[in-house]
Amino acid sequence: MIRVGMGYDVHQLVEGRELWIGGIRLDHEKGLLGHSDADVLIHAICDAILGAANMRDIGYHFPDTSAETDGMDSKIILKKTIELIAAKGYRLVNIDATICAERPKMNPHIPRMQQTMAAVIGCDADAVSIKATTTEKLGFTGRQEGISAYAVALIEK
Repeated sequence: MIRVGMGYDVHQLVEGRELWIGGIRLDHEKGLLGHSDADVLIHAICDAILGAANMRDIGYHFPDTSAETDGMDSKIILKKTIELIAAKGYRLVNIDATICAERPKMNPHIPRMQQTMAAVIGCDADAVSIKATTTEKLGFTGRQEGISAYAVALIEK
């Protein structure tokens, strides 16, 4: 049996925070605001994976009201998400994700993001497709107020 899930996440850019996307730290004058490290890409991917398994979302499993998840590395959330679906008999087949940001440029960092997440998931980096786009200076992303990400995940039992 195969199933597909879709995820979306957005976080505000603020001063005084590190910028973590795809499990890696990027040099940028601002970072993403959130309870955990606010890795918008991993959060969208986890929501897609959980959705495919009909297991709600990351807010349900990793609430932003919990002291345990405060400042948590999102790679831990990704690893635990893979463990949650495995407990239901599922495994990840592949991910297709898009990061929406004006700056910093994401393309030079995509191979490292793929390798980092594949190592956490325990899959080949070829199963983790990541793309990047801008919003042509439109909306909150275009004004560099935040970064968003979309993801689709395919799982099988």
